[in-house]
Amino acid sequence: MATTLEKVDVVTVGIGWTGGIVAAECAKEGLKVVGLERGQERGTPDFQMVHDEYRYAIRYELMQDVSKETVTFRNRRTDQALPMRQLGSFLLGEGLGGAGTHWNGMTWRFLPYDFEIKSMTDKKYGENKLPPEYTLQDWGITYDELEPYFDQYEKTAGISGDGKNPFAGKRSDDFPTPPLKKTPILKKFEEATKEMGHEPFMLPAATVSEAYTNPDGETINACEYCGFCERFGCEYGAKASPEVTVVPTAKKTGNFDMRFGANVVEILKEGDKVTGVRYVDTTTQEEFIQPADIVVLTSYVLNNAKLLMVSNIGEQYDPETGKGTLGRNYCYQINGGATGLFDEQMNTFMGTGALGMSIDDWNGDNFDHSDLDFIHGANVYIAQTGSRPIGTNIVDEDTPLWGAEFKKQSIHNFTRALTVGAQGASLPHRDNYMALDPTYKDVYGLPLLQITYNFTDQDRALQAFTTKKAAEIMEKMGAKKVLPSKPLTDYDIVPYQSTHNTGGTVMGDDPATSVVNNYLQHWDAENLFVVGAGNFAHNSGYNPTGTVGALAYRCADGVIQYSKKGGSLV
Repeated sequence: MATTLEKVDVVTVGIGWTGGIVAAECAKEGLKVVGLERGQERGTPDFQMVHDEYRYAIRYELMQDVSKETVTFRNRRTDQALPMRQLGSFLLGEGLGGAGTHWNGMTWRFLPYDFEIKSMTDKKYGENKLPPEYTLQDWGITYDELEPYFDQYEKTAGISGDGKNPFAGKRSDDFPTPPLKKTPILKKFEEATKEMGHEPFMLPAATVSEAYTNPDGETINACEYCGFCERFGCEYGAKASPEVTVVPTAKKTGNFDMRFGANVVEILKEGDKVTGVRYVDTTTQEEFIQPADIVVLTSYVLNNAKLLMVSNIGEQYDPETGKGTLGRNYCYQINGGATGLFDEQMNTFMGTGALGMSIDDWNGDNFDHSDLDFIHGANVYIAQTGSRPIGTNIVDEDTPLWGAEFKKQSIHNFTRALTVGAQGASLPHRDNYMALDPTYKDVYGLPLLQITYNFTDQDRALQAFTTKKAAEIMEKMGAKKVLPSKPLTDYDIVPYQSTHNTGGTVMGDDPATSVVNNYLQHWDAENLFVVGAGNFAHNSGYNPTGTVGALAYRCADGVIQYSKKGGSLV
């Protein structure tokens, strides 16, 4: 029998970026907040010996244990979905900070076009630019409405940038810190793209360029360019992450209590409101009920959707009828680009997670799509994140993936290969969605989340176009041989591609096509908020975290308003 605990004002499910932001803002307002995290506490002192590629980058020390909970996957509704028994295409974070601990730190604002993509596309190209099976929709909020929250997040995280992207939305202020170092590798990209008539700019980075104290008084140290960012915690406290920014802010108020090893298995609901959550202590297996006036789902995309599904809150999306919103508009990301092999050696082993340069000429609707069979595009960039010897094995085409020749080329190319990436938008399709698996269950007896996803004709056309552009840049950079990305076939859940899952708990201005309103307040339960990349109506050509951070501040604003007056916020 579950033990009922003392009621609090707000309970968050997960303590990563979204949970930390909501907790900090609410606690500063005097609300009593409990954060439930199914992983364990950790922080900068735990990462002093983190330069262990095998432990962290290969065996995923900081990631979710898929022997206890995972997802099932299939390409088509007619396929049998099977569990992901080893982390592959994406890496699910667990523990204090969540994926915000092991991220690279590329911190973008989605384009103004992204938030009104349906309206802008219809106005410019007509309503039939994409076939009806693409469930494109606006977000129910504009860039201008979200801009103050972008600014707030960037100042909290100390984002480094140069503000030179000619296609970016208008900013109310400059980046808080200057851009990262412009290395010889980045200069190759800069010179080539300038000669081609483009305007390259430095990637916005949460691995900050100089020591910075944010408006809440938290200090982020200057990056040391050690090359151990993605899949690692930062030993210097130089990567903006929840445990060095918003979590300490929340704790200082005295209004925030964190509980670790607390796996939430159900959202409790009575009538048109939620009353709290039920969770399991992962060590003792004891069950607890945490009552709260307001519940905020702040865990990863997939878990937010799953919790709503197992709690029977909202209508599950049905691809046959198109009705229902929960699980709808699942999107991933479309990766293309080109690798170049060079004669000269370069310091590829040095870098940081968000060190790079970019152009946005083929992102969003920054170019004319009238004669193209796709919309949106990709951010085209070069990144010097720090190559590591186990995971970096670049070889020429037709080289065996084992044996003497593989070893020879892998060693030779380790400091002689560069990649220009093309990170493309993923648009929603009626056959790409999330649901509960009818067969497989997690360690607590709950159904696993089932993902049905495949690349579409839109994806394949976009990837082919942007890969060609990346290859042209690599040729201009002087590579002796250019290896473009292979054309897309079926999506495969291995190998790793990105952790940029989006959708499933989409935001909007119509309950018929969205799960939450533009304050991330659930349409079916006014004291339930759901925030994260699951709110995205589609995925952009950018990394999602900057937009997730802005939405988290928007959500916190909504929670605080609701705590004072109740009711629907829109």
